[in-house]
Amino acid sequence: MFLKKWEDVPENIKNIYTENAYKKLSNKKISLFFKRFFDILFSLILLIILSPIILIISVLIKIDSTGPVFYRQERITTYGKKFKIYKFRTMIQDADKKGSLVTTKADDRITKIGKKIRKYRIDEIPQLINVLFGDMSFVGVRPEVQKYVDMYTDEMKVTLLMPAGITSTASIEFKDEDKVIEEETRKGLTIDEAYLQKVLPQKMKKNLEYIDNFTLFGDLKICLNTIISVIK
Repeated sequence: MFLKKWEDVPENIKNIYTENAYKKLSNKKISLFFKRFFDILFSLILLIILSPIILIISVLIKIDSTGPVFYRQERITTYGKKFKIYKFRTMIQDADKKGSLVTTKADDRITKIGKKIRKYRIDEIPQLINVLFGDMSFVGVRPEVQKYVDMYTDEMKVTLLMPAGITSTASIEFKDEDKVIEEETRKGLTIDEAYLQKVLPQKMKKNLEYIDNFTLFGDLKICLNTIISVIK
């Protein structure tokens, strides 16, 4: 990953918070370079190793329900750039047109095979393609849809200085965020309101801490914690 020159950063992202974070990240250029190097190397290796599993899951998805194997949705990454995220499709076709952009565990749009592969985050394996192409990193803030990014505070925009990630401390600690959302919806909030008011602000605190304290060793630790979290 290479930082743009500050003058080339989009104006809608620039503010006192992003400027201070940019200055701190600019002192970690070597670490950012190796972060990208490892992303390319290990995403390529894992795609080769996991190719048989990818093939098997693809067949199971096609047998289980009508629709494409992969779910592709527009998300936001570094500097507000739009990209198409790859995931195994775990919901019925056109599910995002038939309900909220936030999914809960009891969502009736989830397919039978989808419930199983979501449990162990297997649906995120295809994101290795996004990592290889540079739209994502192994570790980083989970990419949001434009609708939610448009609601970011100035401080939250700091997260747009680095690539979106497959996993993060926030992802680990909020792996059961659907339970929080379900509790809040029972209190009268909509799913979107519960996510924006109760979940996103808490996740962003962790995301901002990650960027402020970014190190390669820290990324490795988050990857290991993710594996442990999935196995539990």
